[in-house]
Amino acid sequence: MLIDTHCHLDFDAFDPDREEVIRRAVEAGVERFIDIGASVESSAAACALALKYPEVYAGVGVHPHEADGFDAQSEGQIRELAAGKKVVAVGEIGLDYYRNLSSKENQRKAFSKQLALAKDLGLPVVVHCREAESDTLEVLEEFLPLRAAIHCFSGGRDFLEACLEKGFYVSYTCNITYKKAPLLRECACRTPLEKLMLETDSPYLSPEGFRGKRNEPARVKILAEYIAKLRGISLKEISERTTLNAGIFFGLGLA
Repeated sequence: MLIDTHCHLDFDAFDPDREEVIRRAVEAGVERFIDIGASVESSAAACALALKYPEVYAGVGVHPHEADGFDAQSEGQIRELAAGKKVVAVGEIGLDYYRNLSSKENQRKAFSKQLALAKDLGLPVVVHCREAESDTLEVLEEFLPLRAAIHCFSGGRDFLEACLEKGFYVSYTCNITYKKAPLLRECACRTPLEKLMLETDSPYLSPEGFRGKRNEPARVKILAEYIAKLRGISLKEISERTTLNAGIFFGLGLA
């Protein structure tokens, strides 16, 4: 069994064929999906999908791109959603200094508020970090100990080591298959197997050979095969260990 630990099945890219997408993934051996919220609205949609489909679980949170609009009302809505059935994480939350669609100050405020919420509720956090490694670590440091996963890892060796030292999980996406991603491949090999998770971030980041097309959870199997080959181990070992990791991290009862 494989788990797609980060996808956006609630996005409108999947409106025409969502059930077919889920069916294809299950047929490929992907039997659990964590639908991760990016705004109050998408978090609510993720929760609705989790209630509709037995294979789907939800994360709720406000993405850094939406941080300028994060206020007390948003915080209250996320808190309310986080108490719902099959909500297994707060996320995705964090910092994005690459696109800077919200001010850095507001990104940090929204990040801290949602980290505090997660601590209060005893939920793990799914962290978005893009070109903001130092500030991300600084904010996270205030809330340790913390169950955190660095989603779509895009940092370098130093950031990886800092995350592992703090006990965080590290999640990789299909972008490690890209020709210009040798550092990501190195980091995927450096990450201890017991801290490794897999995701598609679909509908984004389709693997090499599918670029320009909508990504979907079935392709987490392609990612698992790719990392298994990189590390010189079997697909069975990658599948079993990353499934166990996801079960532990999200509290899915699969251990």
